[in-house]
Amino acid sequence: MKRRKFLKTASAAGLSLAAAPRFPAWLSTPGDTVRVAVMGLNGRGAVLARTFARAAHAEVAYVCDVDSLVLAKSVSAVAGVQSKSPKGLGDFRKALEDKDVDALVIAAPDHWHTPAALLAMQAEKHVYVEKPCGHNPREGELLVEAQRKHRRVVQMGTQQRSAPRSIEVVQAIKEGAIGQPYLARAWYANTRATIGRGKAAPVPANLDYELWQGPAPHTPYHDNVVHYNWHWFHRWGTGEICNNGTHEIDVARWALGVSYPTRVTSVGGRYHFADDWEFPDTQEACFEFPGDKIIIWQGQSCNGLPTFGRDRGTAILGTTGSVVMDRDGYVVSDLHNKVVKQSLASQHADGLNVSADDDMTALHIANFVEAIRSGAALHQPIDEGAKSVLLGHLGNIAQTTGRALRVDATSGHITGDDEAMKSWQREYAPGWAPVV
Repeated sequence: MKRRKFLKTASAAGLSLAAAPRFPAWLSTPGDTVRVAVMGLNGRGAVLARTFARAAHAEVAYVCDVDSLVLAKSVSAVAGVQSKSPKGLGDFRKALEDKDVDALVIAAPDHWHTPAALLAMQAEKHVYVEKPCGHNPREGELLVEAQRKHRRVVQMGTQQRSAPRSIEVVQAIKEGAIGQPYLARAWYANTRATIGRGKAAPVPANLDYELWQGPAPHTPYHDNVVHYNWHWFHRWGTGEICNNGTHEIDVARWALGVSYPTRVTSVGGRYHFADDWEFPDTQEACFEFPGDKIIIWQGQSCNGLPTFGRDRGTAILGTTGSVVMDRDGYVVSDLHNKVVKQSLASQHADGLNVSADDDMTALHIANFVEAIRSGAALHQPIDEGAKSVLLGHLGNIAQTTGRALRVDATSGHITGDDEAMKSWQREYAPGWAPVV
């Protein structure tokens, strides 16, 4: 689909979100341009910086990273796509002191997402935060509390919420296209290599390791953590279920129209390598909801066997048919597996590559910018995003405890299991405990 037609379709699809909560007009930014600071530039952050730089009515005023080599590269990259070169900062907190900055964009490691977002809101900035929005369940609650207190626009970066085909098929499901939807299967399959056994090493001269650790309890530098493998350590990361699983689980929850579960179970383990990886590389988590609805998460970090021919995606079963969908589009089938309707991109996207520019991200960012400027409805407000992230956290807790969790369907809290609730929040480095 050509870009102009895609964007036109997106605008039309957005009309289906009219019932979503809107921000009051007084939140709109005076003037025509939303000025942002982007925090964390290795990988996904670089994409966000370039996309904000290209977005209408937006400007990247600062790029911030604790790695001086990554920072220099990003200053150059952003300067190449907008008329004004951004300022480079090693410490994002300095950007929050600039009253002309409207929003902080957070793509740093998971342990930074909530603490940085809270600091931004306290500085009266809006927030675009990558998934997962928090390192633990309590951080999701803190984000929602802070958004309501400070009345800022806070969008989580699950960009499929802004994809026209996804909006279209979810609306069709809600209107009865497959009867009563009752089960969603979400999956992600990759073939990741071992991270080995790390060794203590000198901190690279280009890295501010103390600030990189920030809110997390500090530990000596090891050579197999920065810049990506932190995902697989409890101290900084949240595992595949919150890393990529957040995207697919969010689509499943959106399609089924569910909020908090009543019961969560998980099986899996580390099967592929004897290394420092602390989370499962293979996991099946089941989430049961009121109304007899179910979400099943199937995570394969080290075995890329696809499901329904897709590396990642979501399948929704209903009483009269089914939907299989991913970032490329969807296929609707009846109970005899006959295709009733489909809408697929003409060219298959690389669903495993988070470092590539894509139209969904551009649309999600455009929605965020417009919410700041005019009070438009967000496609993924933080109170909704935090519910999806919580499922991943509950899956991790069920896996760690090795037993089923009973959950309060009105709050998402684990009930009757004090040991499991110890994982609801974490310990922080001295002076870093987040405050609303």
